[in-house]
Amino acid sequence: MRPKQQPIDLLRKVRRIEIKARGLSEQVFAGQYHSAFRGRGMAFSEVRNYQVGDDVRDLDWNVTARYAHPFVKVFEEERELTVMLLVDMSGSSDFGTRGQTKRELNAEIAATLACSASQNNDKVGAILFTDRVERFIPPRSGRKHILYLLRELLSFEPQSQHTDLSVPLTYLSKVIKRRSTAFLISDFYQWDVDYSLPLSLSARRHDLIAIRTFDEGARTLPSLGLAHFLDAETGEERWVDTSSHRVARAWAEQVAEQEARFHNSCLRAGVDHIAVATNEDYVPALSKLFGRRPSRCPILLRIAHASFSFHYCYSSSPS
Repeated sequence: MRPKQQPIDLLRKVRRIEIKARGLSEQVFAGQYHSAFRGRGMAFSEVRNYQVGDDVRDLDWNVTARYAHPFVKVFEEERELTVMLLVDMSGSSDFGTRGQTKRELNAEIAATLACSASQNNDKVGAILFTDRVERFIPPRSGRKHILYLLRELLSFEPQSQHTDLSVPLTYLSKVIKRRSTAFLISDFYQWDVDYSLPLSLSARRHDLIAIRTFDEGARTLPSLGLAHFLDAETGEERWVDTSSHRVARAWAEQVAEQEARFHNSCLRAGVDHIAVATNEDYVPALSKLFGRRPSRCPILLRIAHASFSFHYCYSSSPS
């Protein structure tokens, strides 16, 4: 059961994350990018008379037949993008030994992505999930919407503690009909389950990026002797001899197997992915990811420049 946050503590967290996220997003938008951003695709604008040199594939046969004269469809780039944040709210996200929990890191990353999209008037929505869809926040733009989304990420109390990664991916395709940019943010702790198929199916309809958050404290067992463990998702309790080398080795192997499953599942599905630790600065990881795939998704190019610019200014500023 999550400890209930006091309103003042929640407001402080929201404000802190908003300031950092807006700092990341606003650095690039002060002159580097204007209205020349390439859109997600081409949207129908109007029809006009056929002119020599027009592509015959753009002919509007219905209008041509009606007026007995060739007309072509005119398309223009879509300026607005739809960004969807698929955020894991299961029990394991409350774990953290390095200053913040995975849930707080998830919220920071999501806020940075949301602010970067909102800065360009792109719509941002969210799907908060466990082994069910806990809350769907329809895509909208504006600062008030971003703050509401951030509050939900930090304070929402899910009904379930379990994880099913196929649930948000299936729901995304049902509620968002047009192609969007979707960020799946989770620790991907779904043991012995191959989720490459739902990843692959979702990636066919949307530009999907997987962000795995983890805590270094969960990768190895500390030697504490006989210790009492509680599974945050299933509620199962167990006493474990953490001083046993065999137990420690089995734990490390299972964690390594889980990390390899995430990497291989994303590769098979053709999904770009990164992993970020709770004690790491996530800016370089995002910048590296976005920098190697800007042509595939314009929103990523914007965020990549924003992240790099803010990180450079922050690290170069005098202390």
